[in-house]
Amino acid sequence: MTNDLKVLFSFLLFVIAVSATPRGPKLPFKLPFHTDGSPHIRSAHGDIVRLVGTNWPGHQEAMIPEGLQYSSIKDIVSKIRGLELNVVRLTYATEMVDDIFDNGGDVTLKDTLNNALGTANGTIILNQILKKNPQFSPKTKRLDVFDAVANELASQGIYVHLDNHVSKAIWCCGGSDGNAWFGDTHFDVSKWIRGWKYIARHGAKHWPSLSSISFRNELRKPDVDRGDPYDWYTWYTHMTEAAAAVHSAAPNVLLVFSGLDYDTKISPIIKGLPLTGTSGTSSAGKSVVFQPSTLPYANRIVLELHKYDFENTHASCEDFGNSLYNAGYSSLNTTDPATKYSFPVLLTEWGFIQNGTYWRDTTYNKCLIAFMEKWKPSGWMQWELAGSFYVQTRATTVQDADETWGLLTHDWSAIRSQVTVDESLSKMVDATLR
Repeated sequence: MTNDLKVLFSFLLFVIAVSATPRGPKLPFKLPFHTDGSPHIRSAHGDIVRLVGTNWPGHQEAMIPEGLQYSSIKDIVSKIRGLELNVVRLTYATEMVDDIFDNGGDVTLKDTLNNALGTANGTIILNQILKKNPQFSPKTKRLDVFDAVANELASQGIYVHLDNHVSKAIWCCGGSDGNAWFGDTHFDVSKWIRGWKYIARHGAKHWPSLSSISFRNELRKPDVDRGDPYDWYTWYTHMTEAAAAVHSAAPNVLLVFSGLDYDTKISPIIKGLPLTGTSGTSSAGKSVVFQPSTLPYANRIVLELHKYDFENTHASCEDFGNSLYNAGYSSLNTTDPATKYSFPVLLTEWGFIQNGTYWRDTTYNKCLIAFMEKWKPSGWMQWELAGSFYVQTRATTVQDADETWGLLTHDWSAIRSQVTVDESLSKMVDATLR
């Protein structure tokens, strides 16, 4: 064999080897996504998109995605993929971005863990994270950790839905936590919008599967009268301002609008009702209608709702379905004369304790599955993935707190309750996608 033939033969072997190298799963739908005045999200190719996923919290005191002391990012994402999920709602706190602007720059992994857990426990958790995720160092920054998570999700064919969960990094949600409403103790609107501009631009540049963002989790009335008037006019003013800011920074992402009362109500938008102010306040006498055709991001608008099992736990599936329909899912029924505007709707939180029995103890699980089968909406994100938290502050502060609602065990090594996954999550996937 001549030297030229040997070179050619070696090159062909190289091409064959590269072609045979396994690659990660492709994203199921081509980005960017858009909307078209129908109840559907559509891919860049025009396909109907349905998203099924879970929540991966990163908004609490440590301000990095949970669980990295127990598992590598790659292994966690592999578990998500193994559940046939195609999206993760990744939560963050505005405080993370405020530190970048106001407090000397992004915070290192070492410092953020020490701040959240104290130096002794922070050092222990840091060392555990570095052992499981050796690509990091003590000097790795918070946003670098988010980048690593987002890039691994993309490499395994999973979309990122970024959610601004809170302003001050803490467990959510309540009327007294200062994060409830525009102008609340910790909810500085200007910093919220500044934060969105920054992280939307960053995500659009660095996260290959960033598909959508949620402006704010569970808007709600503060327990005492703080901040701006609690009304739909105020909602419109600030949400459309944020939408314009995000759209200018990341024009290809879907803009997901949450409703009032812990995101359990968004029907006035669908019905095209006047969004009015509150008498005796700064919004008195003011009114506006949410008209998508007047907005520069009209083909990116999606609505979201939450639905938990906190009341009427044995409602009939008819009553259960009617409550969701009236909350905002009437958007899917273009033949309803009350539906003036039709948008896709995502159920960005639903869930319950993963104890192996609760899935059958109330009608919630079976009725939610039946609702998905009937309406085939744009998708959902289950609450939640995390089997434990670095630290959780509710009535008291608990480090390494167990999360009984999490899909994974405390040490993130396995499914917490396989029967619950079989009878709930997997059936929700089938009901939505099949």
